[in-house]
Amino acid sequence: MTPAALSVEGLRMRYGSTDVLHDVTFRVQPGEVVALLGPNGAGKTTTIEILEGFRTPSAGRVRVLGTDPAHADERWRARVGVMLQSWRDHGKWRVRELLAHQVSYYACCARTPWEPDELVDAVGLTAQAAQKIRTLSGGQRRRLDVALGIVGRPDVLFLDEPTTGFDPEARREFHELVRRLDTTVLLTTHDLDEAEKLADRIVILGHGRIIADGTPHELARQIAGEDRVRWRHGQQHHSRSTPRSTEFVRTLLQRHGEEISELEVHRASLEQTYLALVHEAEHAAEAS
Repeated sequence: MTPAALSVEGLRMRYGSTDVLHDVTFRVQPGEVVALLGPNGAGKTTTIEILEGFRTPSAGRVRVLGTDPAHADERWRARVGVMLQSWRDHGKWRVRELLAHQVSYYACCARTPWEPDELVDAVGLTAQAAQKIRTLSGGQRRRLDVALGIVGRPDVLFLDEPTTGFDPEARREFHELVRRLDTTVLLTTHDLDEAEKLADRIVILGHGRIIADGTPHELARQIAGEDRVRWRHGQQHHSRSTPRSTEFVRTLLQRHGEEISELEVHRASLEQTYLALVHEAEHAAEAS
């Protein structure tokens, strides 16, 4: 069995008398893209920061690339990429200058980082390569944050609200970049459309606990049940519930072809599923 890239077992985090995380357990396989969703205060950023080694948990077992992040060395850190929610340092540096400086840190760790010009181009900042960072727009600054996160071609990449401030075109380009990286990714986002497009799997946190874990389609089926297919055949209208709507429609068209009209497939959206799960978790917390 292939070792997990990320392994979290019984994770707990307490600040004073307040439990922020309660027995959080999940695994991420190498090459998998997992979105960590949840409302504000659910524990997403705390979980990410523990996995990055920035916080020490109150209890539980955490391994990233087989290592406890709280006791990791520089070679481990060279294998991990981090894109924070905000990064406001280095305002006087120029874009390419900063990236070239960051590349130099990987010489000691047997890594092959991006070439600075290649990286500038990959994140769409070629026109700003000689520009001082303090003069960048919000979206351009966010692109630079992406570049800083992936500069070492990481084996695991943590993305915390990565497309905040991106316009639609920049968001699309970022999604394409993530798909090309061929690395393990754990991201937090409030953009459910982004989660659905990028993630192989979705983990939802509510009140510091995992309340759902699965693909977007699996989660939708948990809440809304099976897909609903409606169609017209001749003068008759038909409706069928099915867990495999794509296969059902393909078979239907193969059998009846042009005789089928008014074909509709209704699936629960990730947004509907997410809201239902979060509301359920809130009611459970209020009742306890």
